[in-house]
Amino acid sequence: MTLAACPLFALGLPVFALALLAPPAFARDGEIAVDVELVLAVDVSYSMDEEEQMLQRDGYIQALTSPEFFRGLQNGMTGKIAVTYIEWAASYDQKIILPWTLVDSSAAARRFAAELAAAPYRRARRTSVSGAIDFSLGLFTANGYSGTRRIIDISGDGPNNNGRPVTAARDEALAAGTIINGLPLQIRPVRAYAMDIADLDLYYADCVIGGPGSFMIPVRDARDFVRATKEKILQEIAVAEPVMKLADVKAPRVSCMIGESLWQQRMGN
Repeated sequence: MTLAACPLFALGLPVFALALLAPPAFARDGEIAVDVELVLAVDVSYSMDEEEQMLQRDGYIQALTSPEFFRGLQNGMTGKIAVTYIEWAASYDQKIILPWTLVDSSAAARRFAAELAAAPYRRARRTSVSGAIDFSLGLFTANGYSGTRRIIDISGDGPNNNGRPVTAARDEALAAGTIINGLPLQIRPVRAYAMDIADLDLYYADCVIGGPGSFMIPVRDARDFVRATKEKILQEIAVAEPVMKLADVKAPRVSCMIGESLWQQRMGN
């Protein structure tokens, strides 16, 4: 393949960027070379009701079995990704639902989606986005894969209210070369008892996501969940221009400690 025929070159990326995005010439000993190592980290805190949980999971299932996903997978440098699916709530509560799995064909993607569909639902206390990031970051260590990019894909419906500050976890993950993308769920009216915030999209943009090409796609309508999830996963496997470009800001537009403040107010502190 000539440089001009390379799909990444067609995106208008500079040559030095193509070199950075190209997969390693060989995987580390005993590891499989893939385009992306992807952690799907989903919120199962009590603020997520049964309908939201079902929509969230169904979005990933439909995205992973879509024709668009298969085409995107084939267009990758290796035609392979490694993916794991975890659920998170409090800082001490993360659970691997599906371990690292090689997805290198439509059949492999369908098997992964079928196992996900069969997994039971659960709900748990508190919302620790920082705990989800910390746990996800640890999953990249000695996982058997060597990816061009490592991505943590966070979806949730509220700000961090437990564990260490989300920005501390984010900055540590970014320093390790990991990319964090987001899917803030805003399909319900703001509920004070659930400590929802109106600007969850801005919170995710300024406090949660980060890394080269990072992006977030807010979901504001239940009917739009599958589309948004599909777009996000396609972005993550295709190294395309972000769906939503984020303005450069010098300071967060929403306090990155708003979740902790709301929790303290609820507890009367």
